[in-house]
Amino acid sequence: MTWDCFQLIQQETLPVAGKRDPRQELTMEGRKQALKSPQKLSLLSSPVRAAIRLRRTAHAFKKNFLPGDSKAKLLQRQISLGKARLGSASTSLLSQASFESSQYFTFDTSVQEPSTRSSKRRKRSKNPRVLYPGNSRRYLPAEHKSKAKRCLLLLVGIVCFQILNAIENLDDNLLKYDLDGLEKTMHREVFGQALAVESIVALLKDYLATHIHNKPLVISFNGPSGVGKSHVGWLLAKHFRSVMGHNSVLHYFAMHHCPDSASTSACQQDLSKTISEMVNQAEIEEKIPVFILDEVEFMSTALLETLGGFFQTNQTNEFLNAVYILISNLGGNEVANVLLQNASGDLLQPQKKVELLQAALRPVLDQVHPLWMLAEIVPFVLLEKSHILSCFYEEMMSEGLYPDPSHVESLASQINYYSQGGQQYAITGCKQVIAKVNLL
Repeated sequence: MTWDCFQLIQQETLPVAGKRDPRQELTMEGRKQALKSPQKLSLLSSPVRAAIRLRRTAHAFKKNFLPGDSKAKLLQRQISLGKARLGSASTSLLSQASFESSQYFTFDTSVQEPSTRSSKRRKRSKNPRVLYPGNSRRYLPAEHKSKAKRCLLLLVGIVCFQILNAIENLDDNLLKYDLDGLEKTMHREVFGQALAVESIVALLKDYLATHIHNKPLVISFNGPSGVGKSHVGWLLAKHFRSVMGHNSVLHYFAMHHCPDSASTSACQQDLSKTISEMVNQAEIEEKIPVFILDEVEFMSTALLETLGGFFQTNQTNEFLNAVYILISNLGGNEVANVLLQNASGDLLQPQKKVELLQAALRPVLDQVHPLWMLAEIVPFVLLEKSHILSCFYEEMMSEGLYPDPSHVESLASQINYYSQGGQQYAITGCKQVIAKVNLL
């Protein structure tokens, strides 16, 4: 017995789970018959019995195929070569359906082999891989920087530099005019007009911070007589002359520069020529000129027309960079009435009080001349008795006199007052203080 026959015998003897084959039943019947004749089995050796079983199995396979069938011949050849597997597994593979579907062990060249490699190639082609040239380095391609992005960054840098430069220029301008020193001086030497001083300084800071404007700054001081309007104008003229020079400041008094005997046309020409020359000179020196016009209520209508022409917005740039301060007693009675009506309760906030006074002054000034429509109105309020005492102390010390409190009190009592709501408001303000001190 060869080794191939021994393997066939082992495969034939192994059962297959879940299946019963008719050929296996034949072998089982042969075994039963062999068991029935114990005398014959005892005479045969185990190799002979294996050969008998092998022969019976081959005979059973031959019965299932025709004598001239090519498939039977193929099976016989496989059995002779020892490559066929017998048993239940081999019977299922050698069934009719198996032979029809199987294409193995044939010499038909028309049949194509299964395309396993093409499927693998397709799968590999779907794999995203970056292919680089053989002679170059293997690194990701560098991103090209956009020139537009560089230009945008440069533009942003230029704008930021201009903003910083403008901020520095604002600080330089304010330092050049020394408005902080002006504010301290006015608070120290002007009595009872804290709101007016704060408004004036705020307007000047906003305007003088830059040299680019679309209109000139026009400020109108209005209020009763003797409350400090002319004194504030004198302080402004003194301060700006000290920081900018005399050529950039004009302190104009209507009664002095244009008296009643002078012709109106001559006053117009003189005022227009003076303003134009100062504006042109200030433009060359990169300064903003200041024009302080006192006693405006005594100006003629023609002179007001000439002055109002410089306040318009449709002018050249040098005429837009200028500060005009108008000082007059226009609307003094309206200011006094508003203050006396609200003096009893004293419930008005400072800002609310200023708004009420401006609302009372605006119609009166617009009736005088339309130029006040372009002006910022700063109302000056009535002075209380405590403010009059301060005026006496200041004047006596400036004249070199000792300010005796009892003497100062007696001098202050000689002035007329409004009595309203437990407060005393001077009718003429500090106007009579200088005359009374000079009599001492």
